[in-house]
Amino acid sequence: MRAAAPLPATEALTEAVIVSASVGAGHDGEAELIVRLIHPNGAAETVTLDAELGFHLMNNCGVSDAAGLAGQPWRKILEGL
Repeated sequence: MRAAAPLPATEALTEAVIVSASVGAGHDGEAELIVRLIHPNGAAETVTLDAELGFHLMNNCGVSDAAGLAGQPWRKILEGL
């Protein structure tokens, strides 16, 4: 298992940003996208998305793998919903 990405400085953040993302297995064995976020107030959280929503986020961000989500704005998940 690799170390988590360091959290970016929050002074310049105006919205929640994706710090890292990886694929994991859900309780039912289906793939899920595990997304780590940082908010402008410095709070960090982890959000788990099912495969369909995970692909939606990746498509909206124009990336082909989970690692490409780092640095993307979290609001991208809302586009097209």
